[in-house]
Amino acid sequence: MAKDKISIKKLYALSSENKRFCFSIPLKHTIRIGKRDYEVKLKADEKFGTYILWKNRKYPVEIIRSRQNKYEILFNDISYIFTVETPFSLQRMKVLSSTLGKADKEAIKAPMPGKIIDILVREGSTVSRGEPVLILEAMKMQNEIQSPVNGQIVKISAKANTNVMKDDLLIEIKVE
Repeated sequence: MAKDKISIKKLYALSSENKRFCFSIPLKHTIRIGKRDYEVKLKADEKFGTYILWKNRKYPVEIIRSRQNKYEILFNDISYIFTVETPFSLQRMKVLSSTLGKADKEAIKAPMPGKIIDILVREGSTVSRGEPVLILEAMKMQNEIQSPVNGQIVKISAKANTNVMKDDLLIEIKVE
């Protein structure tokens, strides 16, 4: 009996400035800069920890934070924040961003029924796209609900320790 496999051949890393980097699966040990390929190795040992070996030089790398598809790494003592997206999620982001300019307010609705664990923002505070605004527990998992836009929190309809149904209004944001 053959198992069905999802075959994703490419993933995209999006920087916090929305710069896109494409990489193929399975990961190769080469990177392309301009028209030239370079061999890169990811290694770890007790003396140096985890590092990238490139052109016979060691560059320390450490994952500082990871949550869902968002990562913060420390590479050669410089912090980088990025998300990893599939071609489908990247296309979805494009569609969603094309509709942003059409409204001056964005409503964040509950994506599923659950319990509000924590509200991470206040009315009047400013948020950036991708910034967590509340934690929703569903099926014993805590889900970080993020702001889809840059803006200012206008109204918080949700309350901590209360249950919500799918599509209940949680937060309204004035789009900037």
